[in-house]
Amino acid sequence: MGSKKGRTMIEVGADGVAVITIINPPVNSLSLDVLDSLKESFDEALRRDDVKAIVVTGANGKFSGGFDITAFGGIQGGNVKQPKPGYVSVEVLTDTLEAAKKPSVAAIDGLALGGGLEIAMTCHARISTSTAQLGLPELQLGLIPGFGGTQRLPRLVGLSKSLEMMLTSKPVKGEEALELGLVDAVVSSHELVNTARRWALDILERRKPWVASLYKTDKLEPLGEAREILNFARAQAQKRAPNLKHPLVCIDVIEEGIVAGPRAGLWKEVEAFQGLLVSDTCKSLIHVFFSQRGTSKVPGITDRGLVPRQVKKVAILGGGLMGSGIATALVLSNYTVILKEVNEKFLEAGIGRVKANLQSRVKKGKMTQEKFEKTLSSLRGVLDYESFRDVDMVIEAVIENVSLKQQIFADLEKYCPPHCILASNTSTIDLNLIGEKTKSQDRIVGAHFFSPAHVMPLLEIVRTNQTSPQIIVDLLDVGKKIKKTPIVVGNCTGFAVNRMFFPYTQAGLFLVDRGTDVYRIDRAITKFGMPMGPFRLADLVGFGVAIATGMQFVENFPERTYKSMLIPIMQEDKRAGETTRKGFYLYDNKRKASPDPELKKYIEKSRSISGVAVDPKFVKLSEKDIVEMIFFPVVNEACRVFAEGIAVKAADLDIAAVMGMGFPPYRGGIMFWADSLGSKYIYSKLQEWSNMYGEFFKPCAFLAERAAKGATLSAPVEQAKSRL
Repeated sequence: MGSKKGRTMIEVGADGVAVITIINPPVNSLSLDVLDSLKESFDEALRRDDVKAIVVTGANGKFSGGFDITAFGGIQGGNVKQPKPGYVSVEVLTDTLEAAKKPSVAAIDGLALGGGLEIAMTCHARISTSTAQLGLPELQLGLIPGFGGTQRLPRLVGLSKSLEMMLTSKPVKGEEALELGLVDAVVSSHELVNTARRWALDILERRKPWVASLYKTDKLEPLGEAREILNFARAQAQKRAPNLKHPLVCIDVIEEGIVAGPRAGLWKEVEAFQGLLVSDTCKSLIHVFFSQRGTSKVPGITDRGLVPRQVKKVAILGGGLMGSGIATALVLSNYTVILKEVNEKFLEAGIGRVKANLQSRVKKGKMTQEKFEKTLSSLRGVLDYESFRDVDMVIEAVIENVSLKQQIFADLEKYCPPHCILASNTSTIDLNLIGEKTKSQDRIVGAHFFSPAHVMPLLEIVRTNQTSPQIIVDLLDVGKKIKKTPIVVGNCTGFAVNRMFFPYTQAGLFLVDRGTDVYRIDRAITKFGMPMGPFRLADLVGFGVAIATGMQFVENFPERTYKSMLIPIMQEDKRAGETTRKGFYLYDNKRKASPDPELKKYIEKSRSISGVAVDPKFVKLSEKDIVEMIFFPVVNEACRVFAEGIAVKAADLDIAAVMGMGFPPYRGGIMFWADSLGSKYIYSKLQEWSNMYGEFFKPCAFLAERAAKGATLSAPVEQAKSRL
C-alpha cells in the first residue's frame, strides 16, 4: 500500500537522543511502508541502551503531509489489502509510540497534516516552527481522522476547537497551536531539532511533564456540557451539509471516547474509518481531489518541456464587475496591473470596485491596512494604450459585442509587445471571430473567469487551433499563481461550463411550463446539493446574460433549445432578477430572496403563447424526477463536449462543474455522478422523454454508443475530433 520509497531513518547522537526522520518526498506522506519503518525505528530505539529519548521529525523541512491518498484508491478498488484493523492507530501509535518507556518529542516544521499530526500527537511533547501548519483535513475526503486524531485532538485543544478544526478541515499555524496547547513551544527552524532533543531529555529528567495525550482530561468539559457542545456541532453540521453523513460519524466517534473512554473511542474510530473509506462520498471526493490536481496536465501541451515565461505586468480592458474582479485577483498575487477604461467616470468606478473588494478583506481580518495600501499601489488606471507597450499579458473584459472586441484586438496588436499574451474573458463569443482582424492568432487565448472573479476558483483557458502551446503554458502558470484551478478547453459556443449547463435552466423552464412549481424545483436542486436552483441562479446572473448566452446557443444548436416564453415576458415587465429586485423571486434591500405570488400570471401567459397545457403528472413530480429531468440534459451536453474533444478528460468536466457551477463535490462532478447511475439508465430516460416531448431531450450519439456497450461515460474518447 503506497510507495516503496517511503521509510524512516534513525540517528543516535552523543547526547543519547535518537532522531527518527520520516523520508518520503515530496511531503513525507505516510504509506504502510513508512509506518512499518517508523515502528521498527521506535523498537530499535527502545531496545538500544545508548538511547535515552527520541525525537521524531520529517526530512527537508516537512514533518508529514499525511497518509498517501493514492493508496486509498487501491483499497477502494480491492487491489490493495488493508492492514488489520487497529494496526496503525492502536498497535503502532498507541501501544508502541505513546506507551514507550522512553520519552519522545515531535519536531514539526512545514506540514503536520492528517496522519502526520496524529503521529505528532502520540509523542509526549511537540515543538513547532511558527510557519508550520497543523491540522486534520480528512473530512475533505469524506473520511474522519483514522490514526487516533478524534481522541487526542480534543484532549489537547479542548472539544470546541477540535470540532472546529476537524469539521472545517482548517489547519492552524505554529503560534496559534502554541496558544491552544497543541504544541509546547515555537522556535525557529534551525533551532527546532536541537530544542526537541533538549526537551526530550528534560522529560526524562522530569524537568518537563511526560504527557500521554490520549489520557489527558484537563481540557475536556464535564459530560453534560460536552454533550451540549457535541449536539450543537451535530445541528450545525446537518444545517451546513444535510447530505453528508461523515461529519456526524466524526462527532459520534469523539463522543464515544468521552463517554466510554479513549481506548473505546480508538476502536470506534477504526470501525468508522473502514466503513467511510468504501463509501460513495469518499470515492467521489477522492476523485475530485486527484482530478483537480490533474487539470494542469494537458497532453500535447504540458508534456513538451516548455517553461512558463515570466508574466510581471498585466493590462485589463474594462473595469466592470468582471474586469475589476480579475484585477483584484491579480494584485492580490503581486502582479502589476493597468486598468483601462473609456472615460474618467468608468475608470473611477472600476478602481473603486477593486478598492471595495480589497477593503472587504480588511474588514474580515484577512488583510492589514498596510497590506491593503501596498496591494492597491500595484494598480494604475489609464484611458489610452500608451502604457501597454511593456505589458506581458492583456485580458479583455468588455461587453459581449463582436465588433467592439475585434477593434480592441486590432489595437492591442499595434500597441502591445510581440511576446504579449492577448486574452479575452468572453463567455459566449468565438475566439476565432474575436481575432479575425489580427495577424496574432497564435497569441489569442480565452481566459474565462467566473463571477466574482476574485472569489470563484475556476479559470477556463480556451484555445483555438492557432493558439501557441507556449501561451497555454504561460497562462496555466498565471492561473496557478492567482490560486485558480485552470482547465484547458477547446473553442466552441459557451466553451465547457456554459455549454454544459445551458440546458440547466432550459430544463427548468420546460418543467414549469408543464405545471411544476418554480420554488419546488429550486428546493429539489438545492437539496441535491447545488448552491442554488436554476431559477435563483437566473436571477443572480441576470436575464440579459442568460439571453445573450442563449442566443449564441440557439444559433448553433436550435434543436437542443427549449423555447419557453417565460423569461422574455418577464423581461418586458422589467423583471430581470436581483438587479431589478424582481425576477423569479422578490428581493429586499439586503438581496434576500422570497417567493413572489405574482409569478403565476407570467407563467400562465408563457403557457398561453407557447400553447403548452398543464400536465397533472408534472404538478406532482417527485424530487428524484425533478433532479433527473434537470440534470440528464446537462449530462447529455457534457457527453457532446467530451466526444468533440472540447475537453481532453472527463475529469476536467467534473472539475468544471464543481468549481464553475457549484455541482456538489461529494457527488464527484457531473460525469462521475452520471457514471454512478449508469449510461444505460440515463440513455433510457432521455430516450423516453425525447419520444414524448421532442428533440430537447434526445440522447446524443456518444451517450447512445456508451449505453449500448454498457460502458462508462468517463472512459477516454478514442480518435475524438479534438478542438485542442
